[in-house]
Amino acid sequence: MGGPCRAWGLAASLWSGREFLQAPALKSSVMQRWWWLLLGLWTVLPTGTGDKLLNVCMNAKHHKREPGPEDELYVECEPWKDNACCTPTTSWEAHLDVSPLYNFSFVHCGLLTPDCHRHFIQAICFYECSPNLGPWIQPVDPSGPEQRAMDVPLCHEDCEQWWEDCRTSYTCKSNWHGGWDWSRGRNRCPAEAPCRPFPHYFPTPADLCEKIWNNTFKASPEHQGSGRCLQKWFEPAQGNPNVAVARLFASPAPAWKLPSTLVGFSLFLPFLP
Repeated sequence: MGGPCRAWGLAASLWSGREFLQAPALKSSVMQRWWWLLLGLWTVLPTGTGDKLLNVCMNAKHHKREPGPEDELYVECEPWKDNACCTPTTSWEAHLDVSPLYNFSFVHCGLLTPDCHRHFIQAICFYECSPNLGPWIQPVDPSGPEQRAMDVPLCHEDCEQWWEDCRTSYTCKSNWHGGWDWSRGRNRCPAEAPCRPFPHYFPTPADLCEKIWNNTFKASPEHQGSGRCLQKWFEPAQGNPNVAVARLFASPAPAWKLPSTLVGFSLFLPFLP
């Protein structure tokens, strides 16, 4: 608050003395100060919230409070070992056919193919371990502290390959987030939901990415390496590409979203006496 307040105080002081600014040299000098003031305001006002969305863990059941290194993350969770929101135990449980993380069975319609199952493990590792989901974290309930991620933009290749590798596997629902039969303590297909190949419930790769976990993910048209979408898995030796993407999405609003008074002032400035 101190920076913008001091800047506006300076602005008021300059404006009150405008009658004195008639000499060309003095006018030029003060005009330059006006421009520097405006530049400072445009720099200071939008900042603050952006950095709070970076390198954070959501407030959820299996997440650490803060990200940090974990040397013993298991297999598909290993890319996040340098900076993770998950523990080694969470990473191990993510790899099981019936994961105790959510007591969810991936074998509700028989075993998934290994390639298909690997995509789900990677997606769980990504969700539980990544410290780069800040821009997409939302409260589960406005009145409660628990959080979830929504509309996380997965790269085009991630959705395409996930769908392709699961085409011959079976499921009975398009939304795995709810609507199961839990009468025996583990998710089972509802009576009216037959087991069918994945394309029956997910006609397109976008359907799979967006529907399967109730809009946790969003199918992005952007490609890996574009810097505008997140990868649910990456080669650890090549570094985490999602850091820069999170920073882009967490960055301050573009100029047209800034306060209208500041925009109007910038347009009026050239006409000052």
